Amino acid sequence: MNKKLISLGLALTLVLSLSACGGKQKVGGVDVVDGVTVVKVGVCGSNNEQWDTVNKLLEADKIRCEIVEFSAYNLPNEALNNGDIALNAFQHKAYMNNEIEQMNYDISVLCDTIIAPLALFSDKITDVSQLKAGDKIAVPQDATNEGRCFKILETAGVLKVDPAAGYTPELKDVTENPLDLEFVEMEAGLTANSLPDVAAAFVNGARAIENGLLIEDAIYVESVADGTDNPYINIIAARTADLKNDVFLKIAAAYQTAETAQAILDVYQGAYIPAFEY
Repeated sequence: MNKKLISLGLALTLVLSLSACGGKQKVGGVDVVDGVTVVKVGVCGSNNEQWDTVNKLLEADKIRCEIVEFSAYNLPNEALNNGDIALNAFQHKAYMNNEIEQMNYDISVLCDTIIAPLALFSDKITDVSQLKAGDKIAVPQDATNEGRCFKILETAGVLKVDPAAGYTPELKDVTENPLDLEFVEMEAGLTANSLPDVAAAFVNGARAIENGLLIEDAIYVESVADGTDNPYINIIAARTADLKNDVFLKIAAAYQTAETAQAILDVYQGAYIPAFEY
């Protein structure tokens, strides 16, 4: 073999070895930076202060969660399924199950996190009983959360839905709408901005916080049912093949602690509620 080719091969091997020993390398779908395992966690919205507590608890294990913000709900599951992020923490179980059914994603629940009561806000009325004939109500356009809005309005006595539709009724499943309310569908992140133009708007916990809306100022708040079978419990999701990853299990354990639960209660003042035992 040509000696020049041997020398070139040795040099290339040395370069690759040095780069592998440097400050950053790819390991199991996450990054290792200066000895710390950095795990990318996809979220929607900027209210993620509880992850500061999680990261403090993970310091001893040399693990750090890097929060990656997405602008719309349809993006984090795609990124997770494609391997662009390691975990995501933005959705409830009903939403994830619908995404799996529609998009055939191979993702699963790693652990429960919070439940965020869905609330109806208005700058025109102070109680849901004040809704008038023909009023417009802004609702999230994704199937699970829009159906959730209809169920909440049924609980409030405003309309009735077909019980056969379960917890995700569609507009066609509304069997009684005596006020002839008009539902204005839009991306969930935009409902708060629609308040000047509608009688009321459903705004989820994260978006309410971002827009300075307090849960106690809502004209109606979803009653939060206890139990792990609640479809609106939020979760950390992982690719199904990664559910037994030791690093991810440590992240789940750090999230489900008394310290993280207290941070959730302190920061979000009822907009988020821990959905795990601690």
